[in-house]
Amino acid sequence: QVQLVESGGGLVQAGGSLRLSCAASGLPFSIYDMGWYRQAPGKEREFVAGINRSGMQTHYADAVKGRFTISRDNVDNMVYLQLDNLKPEDTAIYYCVAPGLEWTSWKDSQWGADTINDWGQGTQVTVSS
Repeated sequence: QVQLVESGGGLVQAGGSLRLSCAASGLPFSIYDMGWYRQAPGKEREFVAGINRSGMQTHYADAVKGRFTISRDNVDNMVYLQLDNLKPEDTAIYYCVAPGLEWTSWKDSQWGADTINDWGQGTQVTVSS
């Protein structure tokens, strides 16, 4: 079955950078849109970034635009999230996701977490002030 394994989280000072990785298996990766969500304690899971199957289309939450970059490698079945200029409010568990629906449908759903079929186990990102 679908397996999504995140790595790369850690503790970083405000203004620093991290690169998160997600290794995907058990799905036809090259035809799946992929993305990242995050969840802070006491908060709902929220959309962070999405990338379509070819990597030619991306979308970001307003809170991370200009600071985060999503990318993918369809040869190695990997999706990445580059986090730059990190802020304390970025502190959360970050989840790799396979929404299991077409890009337009995902967009029309307003990138809601309820559209996601498969989630990774998450990787913790902590940003100190």
